[in-house]
Amino acid sequence: MTSSTSPRPKMPREQRLILLIAILASFVAFLDGSVITVALPKISAELGGGLSVQQWVVDAYLITLGSLILLAGSLSDVFGRVVILRTGLIGFGVSSVLIALAPTAELLIVLRGVQGVAGALLVPSSLALIISTFRGAAQSKAIGTWTAWTSASFLAGPLIGGLFVDYLSWRLVFAINILPIIVTIVLLAMVKHKDVRADGVRLDVTGAILGVLGLGGPVFALIEQGNLGWGDPRIFLPFGLGLLSFAAFIWWESRVTAPMLPLGIFRNRNFAWGNIATLFIYAALSIGGFIVVIFLQQVAGYPATIAALAFLPVSLGNVFLSGLFGTLSGRFGPRLFMTIGPIIAGVGYLLFLTMGEEVDYWWNVLPGVLVFALGISITVAPLTSAILGSIPPQQAGIGSATNNAVARVAGLVAVAMIGVIVAGQLDVESYHRVLLVTAVLLFAGGIVSFIGIRNNTVADSELTSQRDTQA
Repeated sequence: MTSSTSPRPKMPREQRLILLIAILASFVAFLDGSVITVALPKISAELGGGLSVQQWVVDAYLITLGSLILLAGSLSDVFGRVVILRTGLIGFGVSSVLIALAPTAELLIVLRGVQGVAGALLVPSSLALIISTFRGAAQSKAIGTWTAWTSASFLAGPLIGGLFVDYLSWRLVFAINILPIIVTIVLLAMVKHKDVRADGVRLDVTGAILGVLGLGGPVFALIEQGNLGWGDPRIFLPFGLGLLSFAAFIWWESRVTAPMLPLGIFRNRNFAWGNIATLFIYAALSIGGFIVVIFLQQVAGYPATIAALAFLPVSLGNVFLSGLFGTLSGRFGPRLFMTIGPIIAGVGYLLFLTMGEEVDYWWNVLPGVLVFALGISITVAPLTSAILGSIPPQQAGIGSATNNAVARVAGLVAVAMIGVIVAGQLDVESYHRVLLVTAVLLFAGGIVSFIGIRNNTVADSELTSQRDTQA
């Protein structure tokens, strides 16, 4: 007779190794994103260039990451997940060391673009390893564990980065991820995972090139217009060619046999509207997080460590509250939470308008941070659930990659727009303008969700699958 309280079987050694590899590989990419903002003032102070250099350090990475992350899934299918993951790790590690040694801002920016290419290979490949190794309930549990541990990077990153900037050197911020990269490569050599290569998969190289040009041209123009002016051919030509390239990208993806971005997936209502909400919400997260940390250091005079810790309640709120609101969203549907969450988060940014040249953290910063933390904790899990829960399981991979790309592109364009909003000079007045834009973007995310999201996600998914089968 078997006891009902008998212990569950332990996870096999091979699966434990795969899960650890996936966590470490994603941790590397997420950690880099969470530490970089606190180092920006010191980078521009040492290498020169002001606000535009700070924008480029962030956006050079996001241009290549956002435009190639969809292609990375196909690369994993063609060459194997382990091969692509190992390549991404080595590329990320080498580029990190070179960035730490870069003597000029221009070289650092170029290397950040290279690092973005490597970063695009990490997250999709790590998730693909989990999906190919685990099945059923074990797979859901493994993905949940992966999510929980990678979220820790957003807690550890700003604190570690701030300490390095204040007490060591901003250059060492880029070397933080070397140790986890080495450990992950060693673990990859230990596993006996059979690398699966799909037959007949084609790489959408044309789509990838058009995507990079379509993002890079407008972003270059938005960042550099403050230095050169909109009337300069070096600004309006890249801007126009970039927009044409992006239009060509959409046209190409609608016609190519194996598209990098299958546009048909947007026929699903919740997926389409959820990604529009993602565009607004993640643009706000990127522009708001960038400007507040920079303002606290450059105008208010906060040390990098304290400026980084200012948003710690947001990370803690996500860790401890996201599961609760994810459960409530599953019970009552995502629409309510996706509506009120961004609006509450936007109110949090309006509270930051009390900040001037003299900033008291307890009165001017913490109230807004707490309100924003609550709002974004209400939003994130229901948003993910609405988007990925609305599409058939066989499209989960491309659906996740698409939403990830939308979030990255939103952040890319938002950071590029900062120069336009502040008009080249970061002071209290221009800072307040950015705060208002951030709040408006969050309000727009809530309004879009109210208009477009429907709670019968599963039913919509089944109907979509039936229509596709009949077609």
